[in-house]
Amino acid sequence: MPRMRFIQAINQALVEEMERDPMTILIGEDVEASIFGDTRGLLDRFGADRVRNTPISEQALTGISVGAAACGRRVILHMMFSNFIYTGFDAIANQMAKLRLMSGGQVTLPITVIASYGGGRATAAQHSDTPFSLLMNLAGVEVVVPSTPGNAKGLMKSAIRSDNPTFFLEPGGRGGDVGEIPDGDHVTPLGEARTMREGSDLSIITMGSMTRMTLQAATRLESELGVSAEVLDLQSLVPLDKAAILASVSKSGRAIVVDESRDACSVASHVAAILADEGFARLKAPVQRITVPDTAMPYAPSVELPLMPNAERIVIAAKALFP
Repeated sequence: MPRMRFIQAINQALVEEMERDPMTILIGEDVEASIFGDTRGLLDRFGADRVRNTPISEQALTGISVGAAACGRRVILHMMFSNFIYTGFDAIANQMAKLRLMSGGQVTLPITVIASYGGGRATAAQHSDTPFSLLMNLAGVEVVVPSTPGNAKGLMKSAIRSDNPTFFLEPGGRGGDVGEIPDGDHVTPLGEARTMREGSDLSIITMGSMTRMTLQAATRLESELGVSAEVLDLQSLVPLDKAAILASVSKSGRAIVVDESRDACSVASHVAAILADEGFARLKAPVQRITVPDTAMPYAPSVELPLMPNAERIVIAAKALFP
């Protein structure tokens, strides 16, 4: 299997899907210049009819995406930062998420929205949010969160091929991560979690930017405490693989959920609720959540970094589960 950077894997998926379907177009702020590198070379390859910059108006570009998709295009919309979802939210919440239902299935909206999320890079409050729960709660859009170059490519291809609006949320600052890419037409199915590390004593459930750090914490738990920790990467938040979550915790009886969202109404909160509702009898201890406090992300790294989930917080939470 070839190895490539995270951002190169996304770029390769975009190339392959735009070659596969000539009705697929790419629009967004500075997609021609490719500020992040994931759209590099697409303008030269596919031309200005299919790759277009938009004005710096998120309301306009989300509305354009809905209209183009309703007219038969398969749209890839690059919004750069996930905070910009907020300024384009009317067309997302009231159109993308609802038109298929409101039209009785006569309108499909195959839109893939790409946005970078997360803190830890001193990009300050307006460029550092992790809006997982905001999108999950819409009930009408799919949400995927890659953690490696391999599933970045696979999830991107699945998102573009989906006939539903799908948010592909890139973990910020991870574009240079290198990993293996499976050969051929590699597609990661939506709604399937992936076990990254087998274990029997503890289930650590995570996603996206938190996965690498969670694997490091699991290795520490094995060496320092003798705890065999399983790491489950959710990959897809909508649809969510509840069966995989319950199966893992049924085996271990203990769970920690690691999520870069703010704590209130987070993915971690939702997973904990699922375990309480459907897996309570199998739990040997309360579910632990490792999240970000309910505050805006500060600019200064000395203040920002302590707010982020880290391996030390996971180890401390695990120790509490094994008194």
